[in-house]
Amino acid sequence: MFFLLQIAVPNESTTDKIEDWALDHGLTIGGIALFVIIAIVAINILVPRLVRVTTQTRLAGKPQEEIEQRAETLTHVFTRTGATLLIVLGFFTTLPELGVNIGPLLAGVGIAGIAVGFGAQSLVKDIISGMFILIDNQYGKGDVVEIAGKTGVVQDIGLRRTVLRDLDGIVHYVPNGEIVVSSNMTQEYSRVNLNISVSYAEDLDRVMQVINEVGEELAADDDWKAVIISPPRSLRVDSFGESGIDIKILGDVQPIRQWEVMGELRRRLKRRFDEEGIEIPFPHRVMVHEAKSAGLPAEVRMARGED
Repeated sequence: MFFLLQIAVPNESTTDKIEDWALDHGLTIGGIALFVIIAIVAINILVPRLVRVTTQTRLAGKPQEEIEQRAETLTHVFTRTGATLLIVLGFFTTLPELGVNIGPLLAGVGIAGIAVGFGAQSLVKDIISGMFILIDNQYGKGDVVEIAGKTGVVQDIGLRRTVLRDLDGIVHYVPNGEIVVSSNMTQEYSRVNLNISVSYAEDLDRVMQVINEVGEELAADDDWKAVIISPPRSLRVDSFGESGIDIKILGDVQPIRQWEVMGELRRRLKRRFDEEGIEIPFPHRVMVHEAKSAGLPAEVRMARGED
């Protein structure tokens, strides 16, 4: 630092000092910067390949989409963490070349760290929770999850926080330390789970047969057979509603595809029910008019149109 102040004052030896500094320290700083850049590039090239090979081996037999999702999540975390550590290491390595004594600096950081540590417990908790989320493979980028009372698609996951985007497009930043229970709706497979109501007058055996036929037709369709793992089928009579009887339908599909499959299934069921004459009920209300005007004068009853 003293050297930097000296070269700010022009004199006959300024050029020599700059040349000496460049030879003694500039080359070292340049070498450190070059090393950090090369190391970051190497991490971004090698880590994805290594993670992909390891993930393919450890998740052999799992769906390819799940393997790729896991590899993408781990690659993102490892490359970002590695690059951050390299930059910090390069920064502290460069300081002595600039005339900065990092001994007192590190000592000060250590003392401050003890003081700040009591207030940074939540940060440590977030990082530890993030590590366990990754190790346990609780969820990854692209999964639909419910965590800390928020539901959405995982946009990003790191050691400190998870980023969700909900159905309205709102982005939620959830600290990992606040995640007590994580519910993954798209891990390995997703499930079609819906109720269809029919009129009390319908033959339930016939209705359930029609539902199963529609589910089988959907699973055999060229546009949908790669998505559906097990055809949607009627499971049971689920409940008696105010206007009709609810029938439970279940089926397994590829991750995150359950909503579009349910939409197509509803469309086909409506068309088939119309063809078969099966009634989908809607609320009926009977209005009873109680005659309370019998004792009113004739003029009033005539005005009301009751006579």
